[in-house]
Amino acid sequence: MSSTPIETSGSTSPVFNEKQIEESLPPSAVHAANPVVSSAEFVLEQTNIVKINNDAVRIAAQYILRKVASESYTPRTWRTHPLHICPPEPYDPNNILTGACLNWIFLISSLNFSFWSEKEGQPDRYGVEWRTSWGSETKTIHTGYWSLVAALNRALEEGIPIIDPKFYSSETLCPDSLIAHVFRAAPQSAEPMPLFNERLAIMREVGTILCNDFGGSYLGFLDAFERRHENQGTALDLVQFVTDSFPCFRDERLFNGRRVYFWKRPQILVAEIWAAFYPENPYTPHPIFPGLNGPLISDLTMFADYRVPQILHHLRIITYPASLIRELRNGTQLGPGSKEEMSLRAASIVAVEQIRNEMISCGSDWEASSVLIDFYLWDLAKKLEGGEECIDGIETDDIVPAHRTRSIWY
Repeated sequence: MSSTPIETSGSTSPVFNEKQIEESLPPSAVHAANPVVSSAEFVLEQTNIVKINNDAVRIAAQYILRKVASESYTPRTWRTHPLHICPPEPYDPNNILTGACLNWIFLISSLNFSFWSEKEGQPDRYGVEWRTSWGSETKTIHTGYWSLVAALNRALEEGIPIIDPKFYSSETLCPDSLIAHVFRAAPQSAEPMPLFNERLAIMREVGTILCNDFGGSYLGFLDAFERRHENQGTALDLVQFVTDSFPCFRDERLFNGRRVYFWKRPQILVAEIWAAFYPENPYTPHPIFPGLNGPLISDLTMFADYRVPQILHHLRIITYPASLIRELRNGTQLGPGSKEEMSLRAASIVAVEQIRNEMISCGSDWEASSVLIDFYLWDLAKKLEGGEECIDGIETDDIVPAHRTRSIWY
């Protein structure tokens, strides 16, 4: 494969309309309230470690609104990322490129976790050498999340059908050594891909489930979802179907006698599908969520990881006790399920919900979803990290290192 297999750029759309989240419905009901919200509120109260600064929420909401207006930041902004593979338009499920894009997004979301490095900030950290964009001949070293995207893109360019579940689920067609080759580090890297064995196991698991139960593709999975919900399924319905179908997406645990849900990867999978296929005309029904009520993307929360809490703290939206700041500066790892780690994730979810509510209450034309706020904050954090942007006009705290937790959940 010598060139991009799928369209890789597009224009932004007009401002989109979003519906407010439905309330007072049990988790099992159709269009139910997202259990991630109540889980986060419970964990935040129980841990009492990370706090939310309500004044900073109001200030940051106005700052973000000014920025997204000046940058025309919409769901279609997803298409402008140089490494993204964008689906052809108009939507055609019979187009092989549509299925390929869906498989690409699904595999990335399956493996979208734990990109922080023991060599953070050093040139020999894990990275993948590939083009700066699909249309560029210039190469660079991609790190963090983009190392995953670059590795899969590089494999496709080399003619390896790495996004095909029938291929990566088979140890015969796709031996472990080939997957290791796909994720090979750049020559100057002195560390391997984090949690490589866990990623390998997940590829085998999700690929096998897709092949055994859904015809060997993520499009087949979506077809099954649409049949189950008679083409009226919402974004939250799809999140639930993902967690029901794939054990490695069940980002949940028992905490203080209650099952709590974070659902970072299943939610971001659905959000990426929503954004990638978001129609140019925002009043056109979404091709994958065509129900009369639209996708109800506002049912989803932000995606509780380690990058967004970092930018939320920088914006003073969430505050840390001095003991936690010391741990972060010292590079202390926070164990999965520890009170500190749970508090960080929970506070991020609640804080972004509050930002969204603040934006809605002030009557902004940019009727925000937590999904789009998360997308913006994540992009902003990466720009700050790369020195491409700085925050001015509002007070900020010093940037502290992102928390370190080795986990398949984020």
